[in-house]
This record gives sequence, C-alpha cells and structure tokens, in this order.
Amino acid sequence: MTTSITQKAIEIMKQAVEADNNGHYEEAIKLYLQSIEHFMTGLKYEKSEKSKEMVRNKVQEYMDRVDYLKQALKNPKKKASAVGGGGKDPDDGNDEKRKFQQAIEGAIVREKPNVKWEQVVGLEGAKAALKEAVIYPLKFPHLFTGKRKPWKGILLYGPPGTGKSYLAKAVATEVDSTFFSVSSSDLVSKWLGESEKLVRNLFEMARNEQPSIVFIDEIDSLASTRSDSESESARRIKTEFLVQMQGVGHTLDGVLVLGATNIPWCIDSAVRRRFEKRIYIPLPDKPARQQMFKIHLGDTPNNLADSDFEELADMTEGYSGSDISVVVRDAIMEPIRKLQIATHFRLVIASNSDSANEKTECYEPCSPGLNGAKELDLMELDPARVVAPSISLYDFYKALRHVRPSVSEKDLVDHKKFTAEFGMEGA
Repeated sequence: MTTSITQKAIEIMKQAVEADNNGHYEEAIKLYLQSIEHFMTGLKYEKSEKSKEMVRNKVQEYMDRVDYLKQALKNPKKKASAVGGGGKDPDDGNDEKRKFQQAIEGAIVREKPNVKWEQVVGLEGAKAALKEAVIYPLKFPHLFTGKRKPWKGILLYGPPGTGKSYLAKAVATEVDSTFFSVSSSDLVSKWLGESEKLVRNLFEMARNEQPSIVFIDEIDSLASTRSDSESESARRIKTEFLVQMQGVGHTLDGVLVLGATNIPWCIDSAVRRRFEKRIYIPLPDKPARQQMFKIHLGDTPNNLADSDFEELADMTEGYSGSDISVVVRDAIMEPIRKLQIATHFRLVIASNSDSANEKTECYEPCSPGLNGAKELDLMELDPARVVAPSISLYDFYKALRHVRPSVSEKDLVDHKKFTAEFGMEGA
C-alpha cells in the first residue's frame, strides 16, 4: 500500500515540475499540493525512518516552492526562476524572514500592563523566583557572572484561575526588557513547514532584542507529550521548540522563556526538562483570599468590617482567585437588583459624585414599613437622584449560594502529585 501511494505521489510530482518549468504556475501549485498530500498519507504507513526523513525533506522542499510560486503570482513583475534552481531569488530568504517576523510583531507587548508586584496577592515563592530570574540580573548584572547565571526557563503551573498569567503581566510591568506574549494559536499555521519557522523567528527576534522575555500561555497545547498518533506538523513544532530552547549553535543569554499551563503532566518530558524552574501556583490561602476580596471590591460603597472579610475568606476555602473575582462581581450587582425590584424608596443625603463636599437628597430603595418610605416607580425617578444601597455581607451570602469553586479535588491531587515528582512549591 505504501509503495502505491508513494508511486502516485512521485507521478503527480513529475507533472508538477513539468508544469512549473513550462511557466504554468497555477497548475503547478495545484499538482504540488496533490503530490504532497499523497506523500503525507504514505508517511503514515512507512516504517523506515530513513525513508521517512527523505520524504519529509522532499515535502518541505516542494512546500517552499509552492510558497514561492504564490508570491510570484501575486507580483507579476517578479519572474519565477526554474524549479531546478531551488525556486528562490537571493532576496527570498530575507522576504520570508520579514513575513514571519511581522506575524510575530503583534505578540510584542509595547505598553506596560501596569500590574505591580504588590497587586499579586500571596505567591511569595513564585515572585521570589521570578525576581531572581528577571529583575536582579537586569538590575545587578555584575552579580551574575561566571557560573552564577539566571534561569533560562521557568514553568508556572497550577489550577486555572490562580494568577499565572497575572504574574507574567507583573513581570512585563516591572522589567525594562522586550516582552513577547504568545499562545499556541500565534505559532501554528495551516501551511506545512510554517509553524516551525514561526517558532524559529520568535526566538531569533528574542535573541536580537535581548534582554527579552518570551511568555507562552497554555504551553501544553504547543508542547504536549509526543505520540505515534500525533500529526507530523505537531512533531516538527516540538522539535523546533526544543532546538531553540537548548540546541547546538543557539544561546539564550539574555532571554527568559516563561511558560504557563493548567495541565503540566501533559507536557512532553523533553520540553519539561528545558524549564529549569517549575513553580506550582496553588489556590490562595486564607490571608490571600481575604486580601483578594478587598482588592476586587475596591472603593465600591460597602459596610463590611475586617471581621466580615475574614468570614468570607473562611467560606471560600477551595476557591481560586478567579472564582473570588466572580463572587465579588456578583455581589456588587445585588444593589442594582434591589433597585429593579424595589416598590418603595426613601430620601437620603448622599455625596455629589463630582464633589464629596456637596450633599444632595437622593432616593434609596427601602422596605415598605421603614420610616419615610414612599411607594414610587424607579423608572419615574430622576436618574441623577437615585443611589444604590451599600454592599453588605448578606449580598455576598447570596452570591456564594450559586458561585461554586471551579477547581475539582481531582485537579488538586494531580497537581500535588506532579509537584512531588517534578516541581517546587510557589506559595
């Protein structure tokens, strides 16, 4: 079966080359792609590694030719050279490099995210490791000479919503270096051979703009464990990533690779080894949860005391930072819901939104039996004179009835098991 598929691919390829040499470029492109499809099908059944490598090289060569012909058709003034000459102008390499670097340019964070270290609640171990790897080498370069060198790869892992991406934003804010923020979608192309070129150019740009940080979110989708069933394209991306992180002829001096994942056990072992520091970002502890409630509530009017925040922290054991954010957002909406269902209002003295010194009589929803209560319709009141009641602990009770933790016990067990085998605590 393999022989017949490969033979068919070779026959179509001969037709493609003939069309190419005769200047019938659109037909050549169509035939090249048909042949490549047959070659890739044949690879699934080929057992010889040497034959596989030969086919891969040939496929890559003709994919490059297809890309070149497409560019030539877009620019009629540019005459396509013969296929035997490799199908490339002297400037083609630079043109191609510019194309990939322009694709990556959007991943460079030019404006600081404005997330300070003090805004990252808890996670002292993770912050210390990142300062050790990024901040101190930039601020005190004379201390990192000889054998004392900063970490080249740090993997942040833990349950979803624990602040891994937030930590990366803090790093981008605090350091004076080029910050590349990419995901797997930025590096995966539908065209054969382009994905690994994107990876190659990403690291080349990072080396050229050092000091730099390459942050790869959800890195498990880019570097999952290799298997016989995965596509050839996925395997090539992983190989290129490994080569760039620690390959012959490449140096990552001045470049930090920062990865984040919710499922570290799915990352390929060779990729995992490239991340010298693997830091567990756990669910927030009680003091961190208490502080998170205060931060997310901000200056929203409320009548909560410190003891109330402590009680909320006790009630949210097992909640992630993201879960707590949702709880606060839901509780903040409770006063608006009270306005919607209110049938009675009373006059209260409230501060003017433009000037705290100016006081205005405003309408606040209240129960019918309260002193001063009047039966009124919200939609008939002057909007400028309507105020929402302050947020109370009861509003949080209501929010917690239907906002549940997003992290399961099994997730926590899996992360603790991975930490025991490969990681380190980040709290």
